[in-house]
Amino acid sequence: MMRSRSVAATAIAVVWLGMASSAHHGTNISYDRSKQFTAPAVVTDFKYVNPHVQLFFDVTDDKGKVRHWSGELLPNPAMLVRNGWTRKRSNAALAPGTKVVVTAAPARAGGDTALVLRIESESGEDLLSLGPAPPPPPAAPTR
Repeated sequence: MMRSRSVAATAIAVVWLGMASSAHHGTNISYDRSKQFTAPAVVTDFKYVNPHVQLFFDVTDDKGKVRHWSGELLPNPAMLVRNGWTRKRSNAALAPGTKVVVTAAPARAGGDTALVLRIESESGEDLLSLGPAPPPPPAAPTR
């Protein structure tokens, strides 16, 4: 009886871990880097959470219309800490109302969701980035 419980518990754990690991989305496939944009923005919120930190920001277009964006950054909090970006430093540098310049790739599914590739201060200081933005992928071959 004890052995069958142990086997059942092990089987459940293996299935659960498999589901949890496959549940994480493919970040690089979810966003269209060929349509990345750079725009002045105002931070509305910054969430220092796993698996990706989140930046919420407003972008005003030429006609004065404000778009409310939500974005995720590829670095997770552990990677940010290794680079000196603690929760305290991040929250101070990206407090609501802070004016920044954001480079982001919009979601392929549409809407106002993006992968944030770079955040610069108004003065041009690189706050957070993935390094140089990669070039857009080549166009699909036509037949």
